[in-house]
Amino acid sequence: MLAKLHQKALAASFAVLFAGAAWAGQTARPAIDMGLATASQNANVTLILKLRNQGQLEDLIRQTVTPGSANYHRFLTTRQFAERFGATDAQIANVKAYLDKQGLRSEVLDNRMAIRVQGTLAQLGQAFGTAIHTYKSTDDGHLFRRPAQPVSLPAELAGTVTVVSGLSTERQYISHRIRTPKLASHPATALAPRALAPNAKAAGGNPTATGVPGSYTVGDVANFYDINPLYAKGVTGKGATIGIVTLSNFDPADAQAYWDGIGLVTKPHRIKQVHVNGGGAINGGSGETALDVEQSGGLAPKADIIVYDAPNTSGDFVAAFAQAVSDNCADSISTSWGLPEIFNFAALNVNGASDTDTTDAGDLRAFHQVFLEAAVQGQSVFAASGDSGAYDTVRGLGHGDGPGQFSAPLTVDSPASDPFITAAGGTTTPYSYSFSGGPVESIKRESVWGWDYIQNYFDTNFGPSRIDLFSVGGGGGVSVYWQTPFYQQFTYGVRRSEKKQALVFNDPKAGPTTLLKLPGHFRGRNVPDLALNADPETGYLVVSTTDGGVVSGNGGTSFVAPQLNGISALLTQSAGHRVGFWNPQVYFLQNVFGYGKYSAFDSVRDGDNWFYYGKPHYTPGAGIGTLDVANLDAFLRTF
Repeated sequence: MLAKLHQKALAASFAVLFAGAAWAGQTARPAIDMGLATASQNANVTLILKLRNQGQLEDLIRQTVTPGSANYHRFLTTRQFAERFGATDAQIANVKAYLDKQGLRSEVLDNRMAIRVQGTLAQLGQAFGTAIHTYKSTDDGHLFRRPAQPVSLPAELAGTVTVVSGLSTERQYISHRIRTPKLASHPATALAPRALAPNAKAAGGNPTATGVPGSYTVGDVANFYDINPLYAKGVTGKGATIGIVTLSNFDPADAQAYWDGIGLVTKPHRIKQVHVNGGGAINGGSGETALDVEQSGGLAPKADIIVYDAPNTSGDFVAAFAQAVSDNCADSISTSWGLPEIFNFAALNVNGASDTDTTDAGDLRAFHQVFLEAAVQGQSVFAASGDSGAYDTVRGLGHGDGPGQFSAPLTVDSPASDPFITAAGGTTTPYSYSFSGGPVESIKRESVWGWDYIQNYFDTNFGPSRIDLFSVGGGGGVSVYWQTPFYQQFTYGVRRSEKKQALVFNDPKAGPTTLLKLPGHFRGRNVPDLALNADPETGYLVVSTTDGGVVSGNGGTSFVAPQLNGISALLTQSAGHRVGFWNPQVYFLQNVFGYGKYSAFDSVRDGDNWFYYGKPHYTPGAGIGTLDVANLDAFLRTF
């Protein structure tokens, strides 16, 4: 079955354990002002316009996913959204007139909520009342640009524009894909060039499955989460369209090689690529994009796929999402990129009496408006919750209390923390393991993914401090920006933020410096919402030319988001219409029907993500649990 795939075991050293870890959390690191950026350099900016009647919009979203409502599953078109909630003709005319006067080129998206703007840095700086400087990171020499002063909106824009996104290239996003550490080994499942799972019975029922931890395919996902009954009824995603928002281009031939290699029959010529704001470059994130397409399109083999890629900056990420939602062609959308939510905040005046200063949270607000539009249009949207357990800053900044090190506060990832997106968490499926010749041990039930089980194994069998895997695991916790959404207010197990959390940098010269204090007991949005297998030890095969071909031992919540995307495409075909915003629907079903043989969910009672433990109810380790897709389909069709 896998004869066409030449397997290449990937054993990453700890120095490159995290795919994409070259991003160094520049938001928190000191940088040197190098002076004015090159005035003639071209740049792209996205203006997010204030919504009209936002309260009515949020109420309508609830109605579209509430059985019995007159608006149940009556989703808006982009034009209807623009007419009811977008900017008026007069507002857009005023904004465009101002931009024209500054010599800037602009394009209004169909949703009338976003305007793409292009011009030189000199023009953009003049238009938005700030000089744009080049900065150099003091630790890795990374160059980026950002406004030297806060953006100042002129009177022509102040009443209409809420966010100017893209003037800064400081924040770059992380791919939530990681790989097995070098010291990990599976003697019983050592990977070598050979055909795997020669028959469906050995693989557990799906003929494209391998049954081999670390080399799982979408067929194994179908086995784990009861998807096969949908395939048996001819539900393959036909008629549905999957959207992928990503920050690197890829070679579509990689995805086709993956599908062909596992023996999966797919719709031909199904991939369309849209390059946003000068996207189209293949870079270190190409493997991420490849796996997003392979996983989502593999679970829904007859669905169409649109890939929106953009350069890796905060403004371009917003622009790519805005384009995908305004186009309104994709029935469901996923992304597997993110960064710590708190990197969107301004630093707190530590002598003041207030909690976190969120006056700099423009990108959070920009994404939020885009996700509101998606929800009312019936587009289901998913985001990976991160791979740094309950301590989201650790992956980018590290942790410790020595000179030059950062503390590790409890934090969550963005955009997964937005209340109008479905956050995808991670689990470890049952398997037996042995590392470095130590004894064989087993995980007997699906557990919250956290590599403290590997850390404990080494500490117990080989002595402490041989390795440091803190805090690798499924992202989860409590937002300190977004309040508890309506669908979580009656969910048992939802938590408040913890006390005494702060991001502190131990300056080698000045000593500890508090960069940000986080509010305790904040009634925040809890992340994730759902979880599926994400541990690289029980991970997946990926085909990626930039990674050398076929690689095993891949994992991270970057797999779960596109898997939910593909599942949503199946549910769309089965229901005959879009599913819409998942969260109110799945929380309602879990709250009312709980867990059990006929439930759509299985609780995750074991494991932890270094702070939040598995529970027989909602937990910030794994959300409301894993899916039984066949049962979820039955519930959704019943309502």
